[in-house]
Order: sequence, then structure tokens, then C-alpha cells
Amino acid sequence: MRGRCPRMSEPEAPEAPPAEVVVEAVPAAMALAPNAVGPNLGAELILDAEVRPGVQSLRAGLLQAGPLAAAGVLANGASVVLTVALARMLSPHSYGVLNQLTGLYLILSMPGSAVVVAVVRRVTMWHEDGSGHLVRRWAGRVHRQGSIVVLAWAVIVFASRHGVAVLLNQQSGIGIAAILTAAGFFVLLSLDRGLLQAHRSYQPLAVNLLVEMGVRLVAVLALVLAGFGPSGAAVGVLIGEVLAAAHARWAAVRAWSGGVVRPPWAASGWIAAVRPDPVLGGGASERRLVVLDLVVASVSLSMVAVLQNVDVLVVGRDNPGQSGAYAAVSVTSKAIVFGAIVLGGYLLPEAAIRWRQGGHALRQLAVVLLLLGVPSVVLLGVAVAAPQELLEVVFHHAYTSAADALAPLVVAMIMLSVSVVLTMYLLAVGQRWVAAVLVGGAGALTVAVLAVHGAPRATAFADLAVQAVVLAVIVAGFAVVHRIRPSRESPGLT
Repeated sequence: MRGRCPRMSEPEAPEAPPAEVVVEAVPAAMALAPNAVGPNLGAELILDAEVRPGVQSLRAGLLQAGPLAAAGVLANGASVVLTVALARMLSPHSYGVLNQLTGLYLILSMPGSAVVVAVVRRVTMWHEDGSGHLVRRWAGRVHRQGSIVVLAWAVIVFASRHGVAVLLNQQSGIGIAAILTAAGFFVLLSLDRGLLQAHRSYQPLAVNLLVEMGVRLVAVLALVLAGFGPSGAAVGVLIGEVLAAAHARWAAVRAWSGGVVRPPWAASGWIAAVRPDPVLGGGASERRLVVLDLVVASVSLSMVAVLQNVDVLVVGRDNPGQSGAYAAVSVTSKAIVFGAIVLGGYLLPEAAIRWRQGGHALRQLAVVLLLLGVPSVVLLGVAVAAPQELLEVVFHHAYTSAADALAPLVVAMIMLSVSVVLTMYLLAVGQRWVAAVLVGGAGALTVAVLAVHGAPRATAFADLAVQAVVLAVIVAGFAVVHRIRPSRESPGLT
């Protein structure tokens, strides 16, 4: 790695305009963010055993959701700062290489979001069935199995790094191997974050978010400043994920064992991980349910990514002259969706727990919508009243030619944000039909934006029309589910 420094060996390229760097940096920052691909906050609303399921004040929810939401904002804000700093420190070519690496990370770490859904669903089911004492045993076994898979994955990607580098036209395979391994550790990390959510261990979860971003920030900046370029940044991401995964494992074990942490190197546990467990049993029907939850959640969140980003891809392909201006509009309007993903994760455990108790999490849903509503109203007001001025202040006057697309796209993304929150709620209570709605919506949106051939305003209105239909279908289904559901969900119902 020390012998190959892309920044030192490549020919000097002209500096990118500051506005272009900012427009490109923000989406990349979301790929580097600790919560970029999915929900990692949850269960901040403590259920009082003395109160009917689903009953809690909005004020209590807001007070309890605040600290974790603040940790998420701080971590993601630091990630944006890091990415913009890297854009200044690296040459344009090296920054492009880094964007390619973070794109790989974003794609391959997406299963982590599905793992959170599956873990929360299974653990809450066990608690309601009176089998909560099995959680620690099951979690330890799955974590050891996952660790074996991740270590094997790391060996494979490091051994084949040169071939992958040639395939992606990169100078060094170290960065590729590091970022692919980091994605594996993020999936492992998601298992323990799901356990922390299900246990309602809010402080350790918030600390873990800050540990991940803090270590990553220091490691990435140190390695890039040392002259290792994009490969060094990728190794810094890997260091952050490894240490965050170690911290999450310690926090999850401590939470579920009453403060007693077993040494991770105990040989008996690793040997038992590859043998059948007579206590857990591991029935085929249970495994099928877990796998089904993983697949459905993965498909749903992938379709959310399509609904969020396909318009930018089509405009870039069909109308490259307007791609920069539309990217500025997109970055501005779609920031609200990332907040919805975070708050959707906050809603996930509460919906699962309360639904199985025969209640609902409608008050918690109201808390989430209220937290989303405030920035949405502010952003929409500015987008309607002064779209050109907003884009000029945030970006540059060269990026204002698509200003008339800002207001309709903001409305479309507000609708998508509500769809995201309702999707997380429905996945939590086992309503898998929402994945089919999102698949249909993603397909319809792709066709709709292709039909307008990259015209920014027409693309925004096509996006708005499809998002409105998707939201209407999800809201209708949500209402039906709450109207006809039985008083208490049985494990085999969904």
C-alpha cells in the first residue's frame, strides 16, 4: 500500500469548480455515513408495563427520541464534512476513484439494513412467546457464524484484489479489498445494533454511532494526509467499521447479559457455532421466516434507493448539459429522505413490540411524522418562495438553471419520506406486501422519467406523480391493516 500512492503518481488534473465539488460530495457523504444505507436508530420510546399497549404521550416520545436523533445528525454531519474535506485534499481523479469505492460500499453494505429488520422481528417475537432467555444464546451463535463468514470474505477479497482492480480500472487493489471487507463488517455491526434496538439500549446505540464516525474520521484523514490517497481512505473506513463492530458487540453482550461479558476468544463458543444447537433447535420453519424477512427488507430498501435516485441517473444520461443543475436540485430536495430512513429505524422496534402485544405504535408514528414535518415545511416554503436564491447561496449561480424543478421535487421527496416511514412500520409488523408496492413504484418511476428525456422540470413532475400514487397505495393498505387486524398477532399470521 505504501508503494502505490495514486495521488503522487498520477498526472495533475485541473481543479474541480467548488460548486461541482459540493454537488458531488454530498451524495458520496451519504455513502460514507454510518447510517447511510439504512436504519440504525430505534426503540427510544420506553413501553410502560402499567399502561395499555400503544399509549404514550407525544412529548415523552420527542424527549426520548431526541438524544439518539442528535447522535445520528452529528455523525452524518461529520461524514458530510469529511467527504467535502477529502474532495479538497484529493485531486479530481483520486476523488473520482474514492467515489467509485464508496459506491461499492453503499451497494454491498445494504443487507445490513435488512439484518436490523430481521433481528428486531425475531427478538420481539421471542419475547412475546416467553422465549426471551434464548436471545443471548441465539445472538452469540449467529454472531460467531457471521464472523466466520466475514473473515472468509476478507481473505477472498484480499486474495483476488488485483483482478478486481483490473476489472474496475483502478491502480491498486488495496482500496477495493478494504472497502469490500468494511461492507462485510457493517453487516455484522448491524446484527448488534438490531439487538441494542430490541433491548432498548439507547445510550450504547448512540455512543456506537459516534464511535463509528469518530474513528472513521480520524483514520481516513490520517491516512490521506500521509499520502495514501483513495486506498488510504478505504482502509480508514475499514478501521472504523472494525472498531465500531467490536464496540457494538461488547455493548450488545453487556446489555443482554446484565453487564457480564464473556471473553470473545473462548474456544467452546466458536466450536459450538458450527454444530447443531439442541436448545435452539433451529427448525426449518423458523429459518424460513428469518430468511424471508431478510429478503423482503432487502428488496424494499433497494426499491427505496431506486425511487430516490433513478431520476438523477436518467437526467445524467439523457440530458448531460443539465445534469449538474439537476444534481443540485436533487441534493437539496432529497436530504429529507435520509432523515426519514433514520427515523424509520427509530420506529421499527416500537411497532414490532406493540403490535405483538395487541396494540399499535400510532403515537410513535406521529412523533416521527412531526420530526419530519418541521424541516419539510421549511424546505418546501423556501423552494416555493425563492428556489433560485437557495440554489445560488448553497451551490453557485451556474447551478440555478433547473430551479423550477425544485418545488415539485421537494414535494415528491416529502411523499417518499412518508412512504419510507410507513414501510419500516409495515415491515416491523410483518406486512410484506409493501415490498411489491415499492417494486411497482420503482418500475413506474423509471418508465416515467425515461419518457420525458431528461427535461428537469418534467422529470420532477413525473417523479411527483409516481410518488403520490405509491404513497396513496401504502396509506390505503396501512389503514386497512389497522382496521382488520386481529387483537393480537400470531407468529404464523404473516
